Amino acid sequence: MLERKILYNLREWRKRKGHKSLIVTGQRQVGKTYAVDQMFSKDYESYIYINFIEEPSMIGEFAGDLDVNTLKLNISARRPGTKFLEGNTLILLDEIQECPNAIASLKFWTEDGRYDVIGMGSSLGMNYMSDISYPVGKVEYLSMHSLDFEEFLWALGMDKDVIEGVRKYFENIEKMPASLIETMTKYLRKYMVVGGMPEVVSTYIETDDLHAVDEIQRRLIRDYKTDIARFADANMRIKAQKCYESIPYQLTKENHKFQYSYVESKATATKFGTSIAWLNNQLLTIEVQNLKRIEFPLESFADETNFRIYPTDIGILVGMFDEGLKKALLEDNNIEEKANGLILGTAKGALYEALAADMLHKRGYDKLFFYKHEKNTSEIEFVIMRSDEILPIEIKAGRKQANSLKNILENNKQLNKGYKMASVNIGQAGKIISMPIFMLMFM
Repeated sequence: MLERKILYNLREWRKRKGHKSLIVTGQRQVGKTYAVDQMFSKDYESYIYINFIEEPSMIGEFAGDLDVNTLKLNISARRPGTKFLEGNTLILLDEIQECPNAIASLKFWTEDGRYDVIGMGSSLGMNYMSDISYPVGKVEYLSMHSLDFEEFLWALGMDKDVIEGVRKYFENIEKMPASLIETMTKYLRKYMVVGGMPEVVSTYIETDDLHAVDEIQRRLIRDYKTDIARFADANMRIKAQKCYESIPYQLTKENHKFQYSYVESKATATKFGTSIAWLNNQLLTIEVQNLKRIEFPLESFADETNFRIYPTDIGILVGMFDEGLKKALLEDNNIEEKANGLILGTAKGALYEALAADMLHKRGYDKLFFYKHEKNTSEIEFVIMRSDEILPIEIKAGRKQANSLKNILENNKQLNKGYKMASVNIGQAGKIISMPIFMLMFM
């Protein structure tokens, strides 16, 4: 059983007085239905589950009037013995994007207030079906991702007290025992290889078989391409697929900037730009834009024409490469210290950038930026806003000096500190805080 943090959010939603109906979205197969079913099938006296893909005939029960009494009658007639207990019934409308009227009905369930209703759906269908009438102001929203690194550690059996002990080193900026760093780094490499997709994680735990992991990751990638073909507009689906397929090639070149010429010869932003926005909106990719200047507000200084793209799950990216990459990442304990080899090539830096993007995105940083100076070699892989401060974060696969970070902090007096995330112990020198990359799970 995979423990998920979203269960905390769902419990808080239920406890909140006057809560509205809830829409939970996310990539396909990140465990949305499993998480809700795991908790609420036991916490309510009555649990009514409707899946509009598995049972398409239920779409007809939402074809007429959408008032709650009519819907109760329709559902009860279709399913004799169904109980609607006031204050103690959860109705889960799964794959709700297949039934636009079910989405519209959430307004009436909220206004009625006697029953808790969750609409669950893929972000692919939810955002791009034009005939959906969203119940604006009558629903709450919750987005779900694949397992983050901390959830991955839980799944592998790491005691939560150990994780909290590691967290204290992060909070106190205190040097860690070398053996603990080595252990956590090994787990981090496993996370890079496996990623956080629940089926992949479960398979790895049950079999410890990298080939089985690889097969599932490749099937998931095929599924995503199929979904793109299904949900994207006709004039966009081929372009979106090509952009998605180009990601590993974009990241293995020396400059990780997304270039349309790697999608198609002589391609331009005019032709492919909307495809990138589509992939981002569907939570298939994370776009990280370059900053012209590191100043608040960051969005005002972002260059929309200069960006990098990463999949929203690090395991999916690794699955796009040859299977030998997994073995190299897991078995070579000195991989961060070595020069680029045959297997990793120029992908090593990109993999650690993508890992950082995965970890920051799942920590709630929806807006990620990088900084690369046009006239010199200064480059900061990530710049984020945390509370009321701007934080530059330099990612190093090995132990290299953080020269770019040092220059940025010296030339931007408004920056109080920056992080160097690398194969190092914890320490601080002036404004630079150095930490192992796995500490991003607490950022």
